[in-house]
Amino acid sequence: MSASAPAPESAARPRRPRRRLGALLTTAAVLAGLTTSFTGVADAAADNPYERGPAPTTASIEAARGSYAVSQTTVARTSGFGGGTVYYPTTTSDGTFGAVAIAPGFTASQSAVSWLGPRLASQGFVVITIDTLSTLDQPAARGDQLLAALDYLTQSSSVRTRIDSTRLGVMGHSMGGGGSLEAAKDRPSLQAAVPLTPWNTDKTWPEVQTPTLIVGADGDTVAPVSSHAEPFYTSLPSALNRAYLELNGATHSAPTSSNTTVAKYSLSWLKRFIDNDTRYEQFLCPLPVASATIEEYRGNCPHTG
Repeated sequence: MSASAPAPESAARPRRPRRRLGALLTTAAVLAGLTTSFTGVADAAADNPYERGPAPTTASIEAARGSYAVSQTTVARTSGFGGGTVYYPTTTSDGTFGAVAIAPGFTASQSAVSWLGPRLASQGFVVITIDTLSTLDQPAARGDQLLAALDYLTQSSSVRTRIDSTRLGVMGHSMGGGGSLEAAKDRPSLQAAVPLTPWNTDKTWPEVQTPTLIVGADGDTVAPVSSHAEPFYTSLPSALNRAYLELNGATHSAPTSSNTTVAKYSLSWLKRFIDNDTRYEQFLCPLPVASATIEEYRGNCPHTG
């Protein structure tokens, strides 16, 4: 028995290298899978290199503040616009941000749109709310001043290194909203425009090439939607990424104070087109339906680009 006892052990020895080889092959396969997985994540991130902030939810886009801490700085009057306030994310670890200039309406100052500054900046934008050279400036002049404010932000402001100068947008209320259409017409490279209860004597905008969300109000008697917001929207090129949101039970001044519906869809539009962040497409397509705050919503879905 003692002579034959080693035989099973001797027969088992050749199997050990095979087990080791199998383990090595299994480990290699796992590592290859992980590499492919990480590469896939990297490739997905590369598809949207301008994404900023966590994945959005209904709660996050309706919140008064987003995930970024915000600082602000005052801008003195210049030859191009009447000064303003810059709101910006304090972090420098997330790369550059898109930027948005916002103009007030006739006889108003930047205080009428200031609520949008920290709200949008906390979601990952550099925002400047401006005073105009004269409170009586007409929409064309306000459009020029919005562009001057963007040039200031990207070329000489203290936060210029935080901004991607290829990712810019404009907003405005009333004549400032009309001014945002003027700015988009004059500078097709803009990535987004959001006129808020806009007013303008020019009713047709076939020249605009910038993705545009127009916000009207069903109770607006200053710039009635039938003669302002609606014809502005319908005159935009049909192939353009465009949308029309009409607020329910709202007046001309609705965008001049904190308004969840205005903020929610403005933010989604700016994120979708300035940041090319398709995570926000879910809030724009399918088209929002009528509700307690929305009279109607029109637009093209899905969006392109």
